[in-house]
Amino acid sequence: MSSLDNASGPVPKPSGQRSYLDKCLHHPAFLPFIGFIALFVLMIFMNDSFLTSNNLTNVARQVSINAIIAVGMTCAILTGGIDLSVGPVMALSGTVAAGLMIAGIPVPLALLAGVAIGGVFGAINGACIAWARMPPIIVTLATMGIARGLALIYTGGYPISGLPEWFSFFGRGSIAGIQVPILIMILVYIVAWVILNHMSFGRHVYAIGGNEEAARLSGIRVSRTKLLVYVISGITAAIAGLVLTSRLMSGQPNSGVGFELDAIAAVVLGGAAISGGKGAIIGTLVGAMMLGVLNNGLNLMGVSPYVQNVIKGGIILVAIYISSGKRK
Repeated sequence: MSSLDNASGPVPKPSGQRSYLDKCLHHPAFLPFIGFIALFVLMIFMNDSFLTSNNLTNVARQVSINAIIAVGMTCAILTGGIDLSVGPVMALSGTVAAGLMIAGIPVPLALLAGVAIGGVFGAINGACIAWARMPPIIVTLATMGIARGLALIYTGGYPISGLPEWFSFFGRGSIAGIQVPILIMILVYIVAWVILNHMSFGRHVYAIGGNEEAARLSGIRVSRTKLLVYVISGITAAIAGLVLTSRLMSGQPNSGVGFELDAIAAVVLGGAAISGGKGAIIGTLVGAMMLGVLNNGLNLMGVSPYVQNVIKGGIILVAIYISSGKRK
């Protein structure tokens, strides 16, 4: 009798298949993705207008702004920090770019200037946090006020309109039937995914969030990495601000109010640990989509904005609680 005849019980799956399945089940974005699917299905049953192509396109376009900001926020939170200045920075970048266009500066140069402003504010945040050892929440709270004040001073408190017509392409145009803001969002996420998963910089970001002192002792240049993280956060905020300015076709100094909270919510809902060291960029995208679907579904059902804030706040608390429990 062969050894196969004596075998009993189920045949074990190949170790490679098991490891792949375990990797998927333990991925930070797995539970958020399940939650997103459940929410999406719920909204389909709650409102007949939700699943229309026009509505889904509108949801994706609205999600793109918050999702782009959340990329930089993800990097900051992964290091154990936070960036509260992203909303005003996007407003300042958009208004300065709009003002330069009105002054006759070519659109590409105006866009570069807007992105540069985001990078400068990110560098200021990073320098104060990395080298001056100031708390991230205090530094970015201060620069939040500075950026908002500069935007209001620059515009005199009034929107800047009369922008070149073709500039609307970045906020309202489409390529092959896909909205340009969505394509910009996808491009930003691809770049972020490559940086965080296939470059040494990404490994350093996770290491700092996991244990900053251990990362420093292992030879990682912690200060430089933190500086670059906040520069990235400023740049993504500026890109989102330029897309929003293009969509509105005006530079709004009061735009971006509360956007930093939505970006933090997207990162947390995406499975990232608020204490740093754990999370995935794809999870942030899922979190941003979850917020977009939730906002859209509640609007279609006629739910008051005040009630929506209560619901979103409760969901964020639950997400943080689940994240903390898994980390323990």
